[in-house]
Amino acid sequence: MPVSRDASPGRSLEGRTALVTGAAGDIGGTAARRLIEAGATVVVADHPAAAARLDATVASCREAAGDDRVRAVTFDVTDGEATRTAIASVASDLAPPDLVFNNAGVQGAFVPTHRYPLDDAARVINVNVVGAITVMTSAAAAMVAAGVRGSIVNMSSMAGVSGAPNMMAYSTSKAAIIGMTKSAAKDLAPHGIRVNAVSPAFIGPGAMWERQVELQAAAGTQYFPSDPELVAEMMIGMVPMRRYGSMDEVVDVVLWLSSDRASYVTGVNIEVSGGSA
Repeated sequence: MPVSRDASPGRSLEGRTALVTGAAGDIGGTAARRLIEAGATVVVADHPAAAARLDATVASCREAAGDDRVRAVTFDVTDGEATRTAIASVASDLAPPDLVFNNAGVQGAFVPTHRYPLDDAARVINVNVVGAITVMTSAAAAMVAAGVRGSIVNMSSMAGVSGAPNMMAYSTSKAAIIGMTKSAAKDLAPHGIRVNAVSPAFIGPGAMWERQVELQAAAGTQYFPSDPELVAEMMIGMVPMRRYGSMDEVVDVVLWLSSDRASYVTGVNIEVSGGSA
């Protein structure tokens, strides 16, 4: 299990405006809470179908902050017009977001490549790649137009670094995020906007951990047994630190990249992997 830690972030992001997509999920919700604890005003965003879970994130942020420095918006990241409209409304009502955690994504199916369903592959690429590009370009355009310097952190994965069995579309999409990050970092550096990526390995507990354990067990391939408990043990055994990481351990890196402490860091992908390659 993750080691105990002092997760207090101080007030290093006082006066900043942060946008977190995929904020109804485990990592997105944790990031939103930690950003608001660090002093930022936080806009949490997710798909309209996740509105109820997004409400829970808002409640958690308000409890953590003791005030109302949180706002929720819903839009589909693959819809360019809806995304631009939502970010424009944030810029109009609050300020152009100068911190963006570009986190929305889906895992997709767990199926060997020769049987992978093309409709699912298209969905994963559309959400994870096109959606990430849509959010990043829309937010960057608002920042550049307002002359705002800031930071964009894109969510990649160790699946995009080394590939994961039975996750061809997801691995492809997360590798694309790393390339996108390096390219965008060069384009946006003249405007004072840093762009970086974070690649977690196995992170838990939570819905994504449980889902991947169950679906890898059901995939019926040589890599994992059919018992989810044994799959979980095998996954932990792949990690040199012999545990999965916590949501906070991922978000620690996001907050560092978002802060001025990382002011000379751009175009990099940081692996949060416990030593996994």
